[in-house]
Amino acid sequence: MIRYIIRRTLWIFLVLVIVTGLTFVIFYVLPVANPALLIAGRNPTPALVHQIEVNLGLNHPAWYQYLTYMKHLVLGDQYGWPGFGFSYTNLVSVKSQMYSRLSVTLSLTVGAAVLWLLMGIPIGIVSALRRRSWADRAGMLFALFGVSVPIFWLGLLMLYFFWFKLGIACSSGYAPIFNSPGNFGPYGLASWACHLAMPWAALAVGYAAFYARMVRGNLLETMNEDYIRTARAKGLPERRVVFKHGLRGALTPVVTMFGMDVAFLLGGAVITEVTFNLPGIGLLAYQGILNENLPIIQGTVLLAAFFIVFANLLVDIVYAYLDPRVRYT
Repeated sequence: MIRYIIRRTLWIFLVLVIVTGLTFVIFYVLPVANPALLIAGRNPTPALVHQIEVNLGLNHPAWYQYLTYMKHLVLGDQYGWPGFGFSYTNLVSVKSQMYSRLSVTLSLTVGAAVLWLLMGIPIGIVSALRRRSWADRAGMLFALFGVSVPIFWLGLLMLYFFWFKLGIACSSGYAPIFNSPGNFGPYGLASWACHLAMPWAALAVGYAAFYARMVRGNLLETMNEDYIRTARAKGLPERRVVFKHGLRGALTPVVTMFGMDVAFLLGGAVITEVTFNLPGIGLLAYQGILNENLPIIQGTVLLAAFFIVFANLLVDIVYAYLDPRVRYT
């Protein structure tokens, strides 16, 4: 297991290097616009554009620019480690902007993940154990609705009815738990949860639908396995057969799905954050795309790639403990 973890960790670094190379080629070697023009503003003089290119190092060959970028990324720059550079729009370090917004994305992801697990797994279990019953049909109807409805449409609908019409929910935006470190502000925990309640629900509905269908299909297949029939033949209670033996095998593929989904959202739930105006990583990436802010886009892409490859490693390790048939050498 230790050798496997070491090999996979080395693969993580290789994947991140490949991602940095691809993003550098896309955003700097084949750019839509000259990055110097994005900083120079309207009607810049050629001398000003050339001076900005010199300051940014754009006057060097592409390979030299990439090595410089990797050097700053690994060793840090004037803004600290890792060196993501600075934003073209406000000249603020990319690292500080991402780190300040990471707590918002983390709050959204964790809350939505807990919610979709609490909804999706029980619905899938009930649908599998009571196949073709009204509960199964209701659960699959919910799954069909969840996979069909767009998040932005559901989010706007929830804002219109629950906030604008009924006034029983908080508006869009984000309220931090602490207004200052160590002190509860006037909003506090209640306002934080109130502003995130609708984003949690809108984001969780779609994922819960996928998880319900996945758990139902896996559990139906698992309950027909030979070891399940053997457990029943030994006289074990049906509850123990289902939850100790059947559910363990059925939830193993869900672990992979859950790890990758959480990692993907930590990289930025763009649609949800834009819909509810949550100042997280996704909204930062969206604003960077609108403003053609290349360092912001590159930084958010690299952050999302890190979460995904790291989650993939954790999922593979957890697999060995959940499934005794899986062994790593």
